[in-house]
Amino acid sequence: MGTVTPGYATLAVERRGPVGWLVFDRPRVGNAMDAVMMAELPSAWRELDADPAVRCIVVTGRGRAFQTGLDVVALARDRAGLREQSRRTRDADLALTGWHLGVETPVVVAVNGICAGGGLHFVVDADVAIASTAASFTDPHVSVGQASNWEAVGMVHRMPAQIAARLALLGAHERMDAASALRYGLVGQVVAPEELETAAQELAERIAEADPAATRARKRALWRSEELGLTAALDATRPVHPVVPPEASP
Repeated sequence: MGTVTPGYATLAVERRGPVGWLVFDRPRVGNAMDAVMMAELPSAWRELDADPAVRCIVVTGRGRAFQTGLDVVALARDRAGLREQSRRTRDADLALTGWHLGVETPVVVAVNGICAGGGLHFVVDADVAIASTAASFTDPHVSVGQASNWEAVGMVHRMPAQIAARLALLGAHERMDAASALRYGLVGQVVAPEELETAAQELAERIAEADPAATRARKRALWRSEELGLTAALDATRPVHPVVPPEASP
């Protein structure tokens, strides 16, 4: 175990060597997001991103679920929280994932169980995603009359559009297992449930071995390429290419 940061009610924030861990910690409700978790997520992300000793961040869930989206029961009792989340969704002002918040530290998502609805944000917004064989993925928004499209758009950037469309349009009738997620590119590695935590730590430590400034620059270049055409993306990366010192030239 590493060093745990106190003060979070719905998250466990920990440092294990050069790796920061952000763990959803509401296992009795599938780690669903209530107003407290949504308020704590930006603080946890910024804390880990600002720590020079943290060179990679792993996101996972406690218990049998990874992340199951909004806790509609809790939010129904919290009118202010529900209004604020509705406003953020309407205005594309989400502040849940590292991508939403401009986190420059590399992010590895380790999907330990069911990932549903808003939980897909964390997978499609990660730099690297791995999963256990117990993981599964579903997007039930359309089945409950919701047109939350941010997750669907993110999925199209991670796997074939037709596969993303099945999840988005079939809703609760479609569930993707870990093997299919690997086959279609939603995740890059699948391991046994008991191996997931170790695999995520080892992967993050390998990422952390590189120079942090170079790693952050490469992350920025990769994400820019998602938003720009090839020529524009290459032009945007030129300022961060390493320069060979004159004395090192042949």
